[in-house]
Amino acid sequence: MNLILLLSFLVAASASASVHHEFKYLQQSLMISCFSAILFLLTLVAIIFLHYLKTQPCKVYLVDFACYKPNDDSCATTKEMLVEAFKNYGVFSEENMQRMEKFLDKSGLGPKTYVPQSIMQRQPKLCLVEARKETETVIFGAIDELLDKTWVRPNDIGILVVNCVIFCPTPSLCDIIVNRYKLRHNVLCFDLSGMGCSAGVLAIDFAKRLLQSHPNSYAMVVSTENTNKGIYMGNNLSMLVANCLFRMGGSASLLSNHPSDRHRSKYQIIHTLRTHLASDDRSYNCIFQQDDDQNIPGISISTDITNVAGKVLKSHITSLAPLVLPVSEKLKFLVTFVGSKVLGLNIKAYVPNFKLAFDHFCIHTGATPVLDTMQKRLELRDWDMEPSRMTLYRFGNTSASSVWYELAYCEAKGRIKKGDKIWQLQFGSGFKCNSAVWVALNNVEVASLKNAWTDDIHEFPVNVVPPQNS
Repeated sequence: MNLILLLSFLVAASASASVHHEFKYLQQSLMISCFSAILFLLTLVAIIFLHYLKTQPCKVYLVDFACYKPNDDSCATTKEMLVEAFKNYGVFSEENMQRMEKFLDKSGLGPKTYVPQSIMQRQPKLCLVEARKETETVIFGAIDELLDKTWVRPNDIGILVVNCVIFCPTPSLCDIIVNRYKLRHNVLCFDLSGMGCSAGVLAIDFAKRLLQSHPNSYAMVVSTENTNKGIYMGNNLSMLVANCLFRMGGSASLLSNHPSDRHRSKYQIIHTLRTHLASDDRSYNCIFQQDDDQNIPGISISTDITNVAGKVLKSHITSLAPLVLPVSEKLKFLVTFVGSKVLGLNIKAYVPNFKLAFDHFCIHTGATPVLDTMQKRLELRDWDMEPSRMTLYRFGNTSASSVWYELAYCEAKGRIKKGDKIWQLQFGSGFKCNSAVWVALNNVEVASLKNAWTDDIHEFPVNVVPPQNS
């Protein structure tokens, strides 16, 4: 009986050991299967994430920028000097001289702006040689400062975008820069002409798109205008405005898509947006280069420009608002938009509070009436408009480069803090409205800053209210 019990115990023990071994084997198999499943899922998530990153446009940074300012006062001019020069031309009627004087008084331009010496002589030198000299002086001055600030070698620049409205020589402006700075032979060069004062932001948008297609690249954007080629020597009133408004100026900006450049860059571009209304005849003819009845070329600026600017702005912010506004503002804007446009209700259009979306506004210095219209339409404070009005006062209308002088003003005033959002808004012939939205990556320290405003920023802001008797 004891023998039977002993055998039964041994059989049971053997069976138990076998079951334990099988259980342990099953447990190990399950662990391996779970580990394989988790590893597969992690690999799949990693592949999806890498694909997502690959399909996302790379981030574009503004390393730094520079605005041209003459090293001396050889190109400085006052309103009185400019009026005297116009009189010496001997081509303007007495009535038109009075009109130009009144426009200068109300223009918002200050007592010291810059024009090339070629147009301040008794007989102005309006020729290709002087036009080229002016443009080279401006763009070389801005680029030299930019390269000095960024420590980027010219050979590292892979994309070059230059914009100028009315001066398009051969070789091109891009060629002039490539020759001067010995850029590499495969640099991608693009000259933008005839795009009006809005071309500065448009060029940024173009460079951004190129950088998103060409990894590990630098893009340099140069914006300028040529006053020598823009002087009008006739008596068509609508063409005389340009003589009073435009001044010598330009800017150079360095954009990068190198991730390593984030730590040393000033800004990151968040949005760019373009609105083009040339399909509308009223907008198309608002700013028009043509010959007058005496076959003298000039640029006609319509008295309807403020209304056209208001119209294109309304269309532009309809597209921009959903991209930048907080949810509360989006809902208010959407309700009024649907009510007026879809349901046909007589509802006043809601003007979004863009001060909730942006900390700083750089609105193109077209002219005082245009700035007044923008301030009213966007319901901005005088503080918000200060960079634009002071830039118009100190440098005049420098066309496409104006928004960079305005951003330089904000920096010189110590206004730019990390995380601040900046809205650059430009208008131009066509009629076009273009925007660039930036976020500041760091505080801009005034103590180490050197830009076009550094020497006399302590004198601003100033009162730019025109004389009541003008």
